[in-house]
Amino acid sequence: MAGPGEKPSSTSANGNGTKAPPPPAAPGGSGIAKRLPRLAFVFLLAVLYRQLQAPPPKICGSPDGPPITGTRIRLSDGRHLAYHESGVPKEQANHKIIFVHGFDSCRYDALRVSPELTQELGIYILSFDRPGYGESDPHPARTEKSIALDIAELADSLHLGSRFYLVGFSMGGEIMWSCLKHIPHRLAGVSILGPVGNYWWSGFPSNVSWDAWYQQTPQDQWAVRVAHHAPWLAYWWNTQKLFPASSVISFNPAIFSREDMAMIPKFASRPCSSKARQQGEHESLHRDMTVGFGKWGWSPLEMENPFPGDEADVHLWHGAEDLIVPVSLSRHIAERLPWVRYHELPTAGHLFPVADGMGDVILRTMLLGEN
Repeated sequence: MAGPGEKPSSTSANGNGTKAPPPPAAPGGSGIAKRLPRLAFVFLLAVLYRQLQAPPPKICGSPDGPPITGTRIRLSDGRHLAYHESGVPKEQANHKIIFVHGFDSCRYDALRVSPELTQELGIYILSFDRPGYGESDPHPARTEKSIALDIAELADSLHLGSRFYLVGFSMGGEIMWSCLKHIPHRLAGVSILGPVGNYWWSGFPSNVSWDAWYQQTPQDQWAVRVAHHAPWLAYWWNTQKLFPASSVISFNPAIFSREDMAMIPKFASRPCSSKARQQGEHESLHRDMTVGFGKWGWSPLEMENPFPGDEADVHLWHGAEDLIVPVSLSRHIAERLPWVRYHELPTAGHLFPVADGMGDVILRTMLLGEN
């Protein structure tokens, strides 16, 4: 110990003669600097995640959603389906038909049938908003099978009887295959109009699927590829502005044939053209794509005849000039499935069901066997 007037010794406090270790360095900016790249990476991930997430749908009847203006039924799982009835009263009908609308459409887009034929044959037509469209509640767990079960439940709720006819157009046409597989015992006859085809269904030879694939615009090839391989990217892909997304969603004129262009004014003036997407594009358009072009656990090309006793007929119609859904897919399906009666329209495009008088032709063929 140092005495009075003496300088302290440089030895440690325990007096063993060793020097004391230097005190630890005070915390400075170097630690934060090391953490900045990690924090920036986490921040970017959070921003990216937010960009990929679709906004919640605006449910009809909710405080922030569109109003409910039509008639709806409540399904067993709590969802609602909005529907529209036309033709003769169902109690007087000889033929009860459910129409399934296509992409970016709604319940008012049912097949156009003349009043004369409606009265002559006693036709009742029920059309409905598919889940997420118009005023029908979204179905986040929607699959190719669930819509077929929805149709059967809708028919039961409205007391259509044990069997009814089905007509489906475009994406609604693709749904006809699911109905033929899952509810054939409920069907009196089916008309499949310009159906979307899934390029990944087994049974398509590679030359057929690839030829059809390259008939799409490049932007649609990418949109369909994303819907199949990365459905979680569908919202971002079809809403980002870096490069063109689905040309069908944007209504690109390049996808319409000459006859389609003549139909567009009639198609664009539909009653619900502004309401089909009103609950949000993701639960209507994008989910339609991810289901339609998704990974099905079976293929329509490998189906057995659902009506081995000729209980019902299946008619497949397609326009040879269809630039949206390549006709080669339907041609091959008709070749593989001899129980399907195929009708190809040589000059028609995708919108042929809208043409004057075409609805009558389709129903006369299905209901009366006329060609």
